[in-house]
Amino acid sequence: MSDQVNLKAEKRDDMGSAAVGRLRRGGMIPGVVYGSSQDSYAVQINANTIKDILRKSASEQILINLQIEGAKESNKLTLIQDIQHHSISGEILHIDFNAVKEDSEIHARVPIELTGDPVGIKQGGILDTLLHDIEVHCLPKDLPDILRFDVSELDIGDSLSIAEVEFPEGVLSSLDEEVLIAIVNETRAALSEGEDEEGEDEEGEGEGEGEGEGEGEGEGEGEDNKEGSSDYGKKAS
Repeated sequence: MSDQVNLKAEKRDDMGSAAVGRLRRGGMIPGVVYGSSQDSYAVQINANTIKDILRKSASEQILINLQIEGAKESNKLTLIQDIQHHSISGEILHIDFNAVKEDSEIHARVPIELTGDPVGIKQGGILDTLLHDIEVHCLPKDLPDILRFDVSELDIGDSLSIAEVEFPEGVLSSLDEEVLIAIVNETRAALSEGEDEEGEDEEGEGEGEGEGEGEGEGEGEGEDNKEGSSDYGKKAS
């Protein structure tokens, strides 16, 4: 299950683009803390610290225990709800922290890891991953870091759906059971070979039919010519 990570933050009062720009130049990242049972307020966190935390995590949606200087509640359990990145550099611009309670269900996206080598790959198939993460709901203590599903039994044409996998205790998927996670398909090369073989079989059948038809027609024409010659001889005599 996911561990709660401690992160120091400071409540901030300076708003506006100019203040945010100074904040980022000073090595801090602006953020906001909000929740259904509390007022929202702005915070700032150290850029290098949060980058290091995210670098060690499989997902950006992780549980953070904010230790907030200047706030009424110095410790606040939160879930990173959203991270805004720069479109070109990828640098973190802003973070939304959703305040959660230990006894209240949360919704989060958890990354998927497929384990094992499908038997279908050994027969020329290819594994297509259709989902890379799954939205789940659970209590904060039950939130997994990653979901691992075994695909070693999948043959060509077989698929793995939400209904066929086992989730950790206390964790439920927010997706329909029919949604596919992965499927083993034939490769394009294998499909092309199959089409070529079918084409060769059809050509062979066509040649056989053509030869038979040609012989029959030739024999018929020969008989007609003989009959025509005979009638001509009778008329001439």
